[in-house]
Amino acid sequence: MTHLEFCCFEVEAKAKDFAILQLKNQPAGAWSVYIVRCADGSLYTGVAKDVERRLGQHNAGTAARYTRSRLPVALEYQEAQPSQSAALKRELAIKAFSRKAKEALIQSVN
Repeated sequence: MTHLEFCCFEVEAKAKDFAILQLKNQPAGAWSVYIVRCADGSLYTGVAKDVERRLGQHNAGTAARYTRSRLPVALEYQEAQPSQSAALKRELAIKAFSRKAKEALIQSVN
């Protein structure tokens, strides 16, 4: 007897076939948690699939409301995660860190 694994997706999209292919072909580790330093010195933590694109959105003022009034922002830290769920959980954990702990995390990669 062999063991078969099945994966099911329920997708509501205008281009369902295309959406399913994108989900299927999504590489592992495609999500990242990142920390940016705002012009006022504050730190913002977020998640994205394409951190460079998201950084551009932040600096264009079209991303998070928090960073919109604190431009420009600079990338300080980036950490790959295996899934969106893992990235969101890690983001929440980092957001709960004290300022000192966030600075230590940033320094750990510099």
